[in-house]
Amino acid sequence: MITRLANKNDLPAIVAIYNETIAGRMVTADTQPVSVADKQAWFESHTEKRPIYVYEQDGKVLAWLSYKSFYGRPAYDGTVEISIYITSQAQGQGLGKALLLFAQQQAKRLNIKVLLAFIFSHNLPSIKLFEKFDFETWGKLPNVAIMDGNLYSLTILGKHLD
Repeated sequence: MITRLANKNDLPAIVAIYNETIAGRMVTADTQPVSVADKQAWFESHTEKRPIYVYEQDGKVLAWLSYKSFYGRPAYDGTVEISIYITSQAQGQGLGKALLLFAQQQAKRLNIKVLLAFIFSHNLPSIKLFEKFDFETWGKLPNVAIMDGNLYSLTILGKHLD
């Protein structure tokens, strides 16, 4: 088990894991698979202060997490959105808990004061995971996404790091 900074060679695995989540309509608002080229600029936008990490086992990337600056204004420098994606084969094994714990530890090292998670309101497993780590509901955006003719709401969870 290795959690390490992602590098450009990890991007195909990151994209493959991301694409796995699209059809289920639980995790992302993308409605069609994306390509490595589609995600290149996103990948390159990450920095030492806003990195991407991958979780690797036996040389295979099974999950990734990323930090994204919130709102792009200086006063929000300490506030960051976190995303965690796990391949379906590795779900239900406690990896989400391990990655969320790791993410919070790294956030403190990165001088992040507030973590946010934007989660579809019907994605109860993810909401419950974050709540186990003392994230609280800070807002709800009702029916802001339309996929396959269905409306979906977004829950915003947040946590102040000590």
